[in-house]
Amino acid sequence: MKAAVYLEKDKIEVREVPKPEVDDDSVLVKVEACAVCGSDIRIFHHGNSRVKPPQTLGHEIAGVVVEAGKNVTRFKVGDRVAIGADVPCGECAFCEAGIGNNCQTNYAIGYQFAGGFAEYILLNKTVVNFGPVHILPDHVSFEEGALAEPLGCVLNAVELTGIKLGDTVVIIGAGPIGCMIIPIAYKCGASKVIVVQRSRPRMETAKQFGANVYICSSEEDPIQRVLEETNGLGADVIFTANPSPQTHAQALHMAKNRARINLFGGLPAGSTVEMDTNIIHYKELIMMGAHGAVPRHHQMAVDLIASGTIDMKPYISHTFPLNQIQDAFAAAEGHTGMRVVVKPQQ
Repeated sequence: MKAAVYLEKDKIEVREVPKPEVDDDSVLVKVEACAVCGSDIRIFHHGNSRVKPPQTLGHEIAGVVVEAGKNVTRFKVGDRVAIGADVPCGECAFCEAGIGNNCQTNYAIGYQFAGGFAEYILLNKTVVNFGPVHILPDHVSFEEGALAEPLGCVLNAVELTGIKLGDTVVIIGAGPIGCMIIPIAYKCGASKVIVVQRSRPRMETAKQFGANVYICSSEEDPIQRVLEETNGLGADVIFTANPSPQTHAQALHMAKNRARINLFGGLPAGSTVEMDTNIIHYKELIMMGAHGAVPRHHQMAVDLIASGTIDMKPYISHTFPLNQIQDAFAAAEGHTGMRVVVKPQQ
């Protein structure tokens, strides 16, 4: 089979590799769609301690089960499935508590386990038993199903942050993830959503998702503008959906007293953030992170997509065949659209 193999930093090649063999407890999935995540780009350029080359990346996946071991009962040949990233080990204290995204073993598709930038992906026993793998209804496209993974991450972040009726929400970063927060924030009861984005072209693209206010931070002071939009009080909830340390510090100055700030976007390794912690102290701010999701978030994402509650079609801007993986990565890194999807069967 063909797979895009990550060989070393800044080097990925489409190669012929052996098709995985199914044992009694595993499942083989024919990959129909695998979207490019920002973390794939970071691994490509900077590596990751959990990714040992040669490895196949990609963790936003949808496809069809083509083989299933004799002990597998959750899935059968012909099932359409969506597959997420974080795989609980199922045995540690965090997994037992239902927060497998905090599992210290930290398994993930496209990291320790081969990912979806390939014609086929093997789901081993741990993934089959504990992983984010869920049935995709026939009316949901594979491209939409692949985006259940990032939507699940959004659901985790929103759940942790606790958006309430009437809240004003600021989202710093108008990439696909930031834009997915917009409709979820409204569904949770937000009365006003403000999007802050440095790049004007990306901000213009993001306007289709219907936030109340869009602020181009390269053209005006985002802190001052947020304060103006909130009668000088600041926002109730702020998400930093980007990889910029500066925005973490800015969030404190946009926050209302007792606001909740979610540091959602991961930063490059070695990044530091200078912030005045007295602001946290005197405003009684609540700061938190959000990393990945657990399988129930992935199932909720599939359900929201399947019901039409969240329309994922506008989030898909580019598709590429597997043999154009470098072009797919370049399109994702170029921030010219929304999610880029690789279709290995084309």
